[in-house]
Amino acid sequence: MTASADDTTTHTTDDAVDLMDPELMRAPYTAWGRVRERGPVVRGRSVDGSPMWIITRHDDVRSVLNDPRFANNSTSVPGVETNARVELLRHFGIPEHYIPYITESVLDADAPDHTRLRKLVSRAFTVRRVNELRPRVEEITDQLLDELPHKAEHGVVDLIEHFAYPLPITVICEMVGVPEEARPLWLRWSHDMMSLDAEAMSTAVRDLVEHIHRMVEQRRAAPSGDLVDALIQVRDEDGSRLSQTELVTMILSLVVAGHETTAHLIGNGTVALLTHPDQLALLREDDTLLPAAIHELLRWCGPVLTTRPRFATEDVTVADTLIRQGEQVEAVIVTANRDPRYFDDPDRLDITRRPATRGEQHVAFGHGAHYCLGAALARQEGEVAFGQLFRRYPELTLAVPEDELEWSMRPAMRRLDRLPVRL
Repeated sequence: MTASADDTTTHTTDDAVDLMDPELMRAPYTAWGRVRERGPVVRGRSVDGSPMWIITRHDDVRSVLNDPRFANNSTSVPGVETNARVELLRHFGIPEHYIPYITESVLDADAPDHTRLRKLVSRAFTVRRVNELRPRVEEITDQLLDELPHKAEHGVVDLIEHFAYPLPITVICEMVGVPEEARPLWLRWSHDMMSLDAEAMSTAVRDLVEHIHRMVEQRRAAPSGDLVDALIQVRDEDGSRLSQTELVTMILSLVVAGHETTAHLIGNGTVALLTHPDQLALLREDDTLLPAAIHELLRWCGPVLTTRPRFATEDVTVADTLIRQGEQVEAVIVTANRDPRYFDDPDRLDITRRPATRGEQHVAFGHGAHYCLGAALARQEGEVAFGQLFRRYPELTLAVPEDELEWSMRPAMRRLDRLPVRL
């Protein structure tokens, strides 16, 4: 229902929440928790300083993410021609030629383009297909765990570099069809793309796009029967279903999104379990708790803090606040997942926690039309990673005190730079 100014409240305060506030990045659970208690909808500033509304509470976050009146692409707003994500990439100095490869992805599109693009790859990520992959995921995990002692220096190994990243990037690259020799480059490029360093981001986008173009041409000449080949076939048979830019962008998006967050679920979750020995003991005693444990870790310490911005395509009321057509909205996952109005004792990690109703209660994978395409794969990789890691190394401990762990200062992600452990 479109609201009018007569029956709603608009926020005119100038104490806007800055997404680049170091405190929000340093201590996101407590700092974002204070924002949530200010109100369900508060004024904020995006990473480029542009104004936005911040949605903080569980029910409102789910409502906004499920509401087609909030678009991912600002040009979906009637009368708006400026793409806000394009402007943000220009802000970070991304060369103009490469911007479409970032902004024309399934992650950024709205219906009907989003529906068309998602349909092209959704079959590869069904629960049945993911279950068929499990033996291979277990094999890769075993190989990485075998190698960990050889990666240790003075008895300490970095679990991020040698386990949390290699597992999901190997799995997604095999699914998509990225050659093994190119995977270290993809890791470096994806790190740089998310660095907020303008020069590193620009170089990574350029190198990655050119690499994918070369890979596509090589695969046209010598197909391998994987997802890249399937997408090339769609492109070549009917360009109206997938443009050349969308082909490159789809490959880029699947690989980067398909490993980055899963790697940090493994990292964050390992820290959570090692610093909550009672919960780790429960998991070791009963590995049937693994599926519930993954959901609880996603809720309690999932790496994604906020969603991509949305844009109101018409006047919308959220929690008695009028959001005008064209205004930018940020739904905050970390505040929704620890909202005491929805979860009992939300700051407590409890792997035996059971949902009150069917389906996921957390919003770590988003909600609605843009619900994470790879959610089933991420959950499975988490189950395998934690199950086999703690079975193989029952004496695993942090190699430094918890307060000395190195966390990246990123506005949208809670992630470790390193995770030093003793096996």
